[in-house]
Amino acid sequence: MSFGSDPEAVGGRGELDMRAIGRALWRRKWLIVIPTLLAALVATAVVNVLTPRYKSETRILYEGRENVFLRPEADRNSFDRSAADQETMTSQVQLVLSRDLATQVIAELELAKRAEFDPLIGGLPLVKRVLVALGVSRDPYRMTPEERVLDAWYERITAYAVDKSRVITVEFQSYDPALAARVANAIAQTYLKLQQGNKQEDMQAASRWLSGEIDRLRREVAEAEARVESFRSTSNLFVGTNNTTLSNQQLGEFNTQLGAARARKADLETRARLLRDMLRRGDAIEASEIVNSEFIRRLSEQRVALRAQLAEQYSTLLDNHPRIKELKAQISDYDRQIRSEAEKLVRSLENDAREAAERVTKLTSELDALKRQAATSNEDDVRLRALERDAKSKRDLLESYLGKYREASARESIGSAPADARVISRAIVSNTPFFPKKMPIVLVATLATFFVAAGLVTAGELIRAAS
Repeated sequence: MSFGSDPEAVGGRGELDMRAIGRALWRRKWLIVIPTLLAALVATAVVNVLTPRYKSETRILYEGRENVFLRPEADRNSFDRSAADQETMTSQVQLVLSRDLATQVIAELELAKRAEFDPLIGGLPLVKRVLVALGVSRDPYRMTPEERVLDAWYERITAYAVDKSRVITVEFQSYDPALAARVANAIAQTYLKLQQGNKQEDMQAASRWLSGEIDRLRREVAEAEARVESFRSTSNLFVGTNNTTLSNQQLGEFNTQLGAARARKADLETRARLLRDMLRRGDAIEASEIVNSEFIRRLSEQRVALRAQLAEQYSTLLDNHPRIKELKAQISDYDRQIRSEAEKLVRSLENDAREAAERVTKLTSELDALKRQAATSNEDDVRLRALERDAKSKRDLLESYLGKYREASARESIGSAPADARVISRAIVSNTPFFPKKMPIVLVATLATFFVAAGLVTAGELIRAAS
């Protein structure tokens, strides 16, 4: 295949000959050098004409800086309140970029009066007018002053969270290096003030809500306790000692009295039966009732004295002697009196036993009546307990709200809640322009023109060789 005027550009088998292309580029080197030099000169002129921008940055560490003594009681056992996940850090960055924060900083530093933020103050430059006419840029004349300032604001601010940390970096660019540092520091301070204001507003809102709830609960607690007392009085369910109702207390007392009465009845019946058996068998009566009787004791003493006399008379007299018969008759009379007195004691014990039996019967009937009354009052007791539980639950909730209200009021009265972040690196005035980067821009423009010119020359040579 023939390649026309430059057959050396292509090898014999249709392959490119790099040496031939190199020779062709060298022959047309001025077509490459001249545009490259012109591009370098133009780029140099442009970067020197452009107004330089300066950038300052400040860094904020997001953490829970609240004093342990100022924390809510529920949070005092929390060990890691300063931990923040990625969503939290993203939310904090959006707070830094919020319109409210921007409006406060703009008003504080009077940025709306600067031509850098409102292009209509100094007039639109020619380039800006051309871009507006082509529809590439927004028309400032159709924007409100606030929109123009905010548009310039968001072109100059950058905020982002540093990876794997709780640090937020805030960068701001301006034609004035001192202004860039002032704005960056003002953004950080306003961010901390917004945090403090939000926490203070939360405390005030919580106090207002708790105050209303406390007033409502106080009325409900008073009504619930009044219902409890009214139902207790109408149902005769008064509370006695040891927090027990009077009916239950009476049941316990009657039960105790019934047990004592039954024990006394059994004791009297047993003692009377034993004495009756002794008398019936003719045994010596040695029961405590007999021994403790003063009259029987005197009779026994006199009988002992007569037996002593009888024994003494037996030493000199026989059984048929009148004196012996008299002494025996007297002794028999004393025995009869002692036995008669013992029978009286037995009858007395039997009477006491019957009286105790009657008391047991009476107590049993009264206890049964109390049991029936208690059984009928169980439903009222259940309802009373339900009313008491309702009153107690409302009282506990009221006490809980009162504690929270006192805590919120104390925190609100402090006046300034600590922010959850702090500035760890303040912005300083930068003497090195951030934009434009003169040397990189000139190098990129020069190299780009060089390669474009070289490519165009190479393509032209190949086209001519192929034609």
